[in-house]
Order: sequence, then C-alpha cells, then structure tokens
Amino acid sequence: MASYYINGGNPLHGEITVSGSKNAALGIIAAACVLDGPCVIENMPHVSDIETQLELCRNLGAKVEVDADGTVHFDATSIYTHEITDERARNIRASYYFLGALLARFGKARNYLPGGCNFGTRPIDLHLKGFNAMGAAANLAHGFITLEADDFHGEHIFLDKVSVGATMNLMIAASKAKGRTTIENAAREPHIVDVANFLNSMGAKIRGAGTDVIRIEGREVLPAGSTYAIIPDQIEAGTYMIAAAATRGDVTVRNLIPKHMEPLSAKMDEIGVHMETGDDWIRVWTEPGQELSATSFRTMAYPGFPTDLQPQAVVLLCTCTGMSKMYEDVWASRFQYVDDLKQMGADITVADRVALIQGPRSLTGAMVQARDLRAGAAMVLAGLAATGMTEVFDIHSLERGYEDLILKLRSIGADIRKSSDVYENAEREL
Repeated sequence: MASYYINGGNPLHGEITVSGSKNAALGIIAAACVLDGPCVIENMPHVSDIETQLELCRNLGAKVEVDADGTVHFDATSIYTHEITDERARNIRASYYFLGALLARFGKARNYLPGGCNFGTRPIDLHLKGFNAMGAAANLAHGFITLEADDFHGEHIFLDKVSVGATMNLMIAASKAKGRTTIENAAREPHIVDVANFLNSMGAKIRGAGTDVIRIEGREVLPAGSTYAIIPDQIEAGTYMIAAAATRGDVTVRNLIPKHMEPLSAKMDEIGVHMETGDDWIRVWTEPGQELSATSFRTMAYPGFPTDLQPQAVVLLCTCTGMSKMYEDVWASRFQYVDDLKQMGADITVADRVALIQGPRSLTGAMVQARDLRAGAAMVLAGLAATGMTEVFDIHSLERGYEDLILKLRSIGADIRKSSDVYENAEREL
C-alpha cells in the first residue's frame, strides 16, 4: 500500500501550473463515443480515472492514441458494441456517461452500476428517469444497467434536483436523439459547459449550457473532425490556492479561469488572504505573522462553493482564528476525514451536515488515510501545514484526480515523497 510522506511546516513559494479538468475530460471522452468521425482532444490530464475511461473506450472498439503531451487522437467510428464488459467501469463514477453515449449511438446500452468515491449514497434515478422520458426502458439486474429504446427521441425533462451527472448524461444522449430535448433545472458547472462546447465543435446543436435550461436539437450525424482543448481543472486550482494560504506562503497558480474560481476567491478574501488576479492566473499570499479570520462556508451547486473543495477548505479553517462553520449541502457523509484531522490536532465537531472548526490549531504530523479523492487532497494540505512528518496512506483514490501532484508540490517547496521514493532512499543508505 503506497503512501505519501510529508515533512510540513514550511510556507510554499513559487509558481504552479494547473492541468486539464478531470471532470470535463471524463464527460468529453464519453461524448466522443457518439461522434461519426475522428477528433483530437488537447490538455487531457494524465490521471488514473482518465486512463480507465480511455481504456473502456478501447474495449468498445474505439481507436485511441495518446501523445506524450496529453493530446488524444480519438476515432469512435470503429465502436462495435453497446455493452461495457470491463469490470474497471465499477471503479469510477463517470463510467455511467457511457449509458448516454451508447444509447445515442445504438439505441441501447449496458453497463455496470458505477462506483467512485465512497462518501454517501449517490443514486442515478434522475438519469434513468430522463432516459425513460426519451423512450428508453431501463432494467437493473445482477449489478448491470440495461437500456433499450425502439424510438429514442427528444423530450422535455425537469430534473427534480440539480444533478451534474444527470445533466451531463442526458445532454450527451440528446445530442443524437430525434427532435428537441429541453433539460430544466440543469446543473451549471464549468465542465457541463465544456462538454457542450466540445459537442458543438463536433457538429452538435446545444444551447443554454451554463444556465438552468439547456436545449438540444438532436443530430443524426455528428461529423467531428475538429481539435478541442479541455478547460483547466477548477478543483486542482482551488486545492493549490488553499495550500498557499494554509501554509502561509506565496504561490501563483497558473492556467486557470479566474471566473471559475470566484466561489473560492470570495471566501479567501473574506478570511483575509491576499490575492492578485491576471487573465489566466491568481497569486495567493499572506503577510508574515498574519492571522486569518474564521468564516462560514456552504457547499452548493455552481456557482456556489464546490463540494469538491470542502475538505481542503476545512484544513484552511483549522488555521483561522475563531469558530468557523462548514455546511455540506451536496453529499451526505463527506466529513469522514474529520477523524484524521483530529489526530493531527484539529478541533472539529460534526453534527449531521455541519462541521464546527475552532482555530487556530497547531497541526502536527500523524498517520492519516486518503479516504477519497478530495479527502486525500485535504490530508496532503494538512501535512504541508503541520509540523513534523505526516504519512498519508491508501493514496490510490488521491491519485485518481491530481496529475503529477508530487512534482508540482515539490516545485513550490513542498517536502513530499511517495513510499517507493522513501524505500529507494533507504536502500541507497544501506
């Protein structure tokens, strides 16, 4: 079992560059499966979730080639089956996007029930309700979802709850459904907009992405043939911004979209963090000896504060003066990591979906677990802010979503090693 070892307590300084958006890339890869020609996708992040998603495409018959710089050459015209049979589909939540893609391509689809991070029940009933309205009958049996549609058509769909996954899946499916599809109460996240822009660049007709009403005119043929660059990763950028503030450092985060960062930037400004913003960068710093003030956060759908930055923000609040509150309004059970922070000296009380954080606390190194992707990132940030050595174990979930995490953190002064590095150093000393 691999671990990260972090010798913390040192402010981070320098510049760090954000990779392409994992969440956008996962949707774009699935959306590429509906195309009737080849395409080129740039700025693809090199992380395990993406590798799995691309391998699932290869197993469907797609031709996929990846250049060293992350550029993907994708040709869906050789896809020959509507069935996902690779059990790795169980390991990532975004594998369910293939339901919409294969339904659009073949009028039927079969896939495993999705997996992903374990921080609460995340049903796909809204996906199935939408597919059913568009003429697809669903059957759940033996761990598989099977969809079949004799007449797959556009429809007016109202989502009972804002859902990124359902919005994405239904939008992909509707791109080739007969007629018009309208999705009301749609999610507005940047990666929804990016997938819509990708499909439009390949011949689709999608309007309203980024608002709560999306309208899609289904196309019989999506000719593709274009090159598309994935947007920067909003959550990775936010993680590094928080790392700079939590360690009381001075870091410029490059290759981001400042508009996407506003939910975080507003809160960081509220607690007293200094920021300077350019066209595609944000500098984050604190003055020597500066105290940061407690505040309250509430996670919600975009343009609210993202739940995927909640654990990292709680680490920052541990270093602020006073009582802070974190309200988790998106996912149940996302405070599982709090016990690990308490081992490091944090003073946190959780009641249902609210965490009360008393600070400032002097965090100290400990052995903690990466319980899911974003909780793992929070443990790394806590280790960077703490004095002494922190071991973050079970890091496979963490490595699903951050490209070159160790190299990037080292470039701004972090003392962080993977367990294999530690073992190699020990062997050399012997």
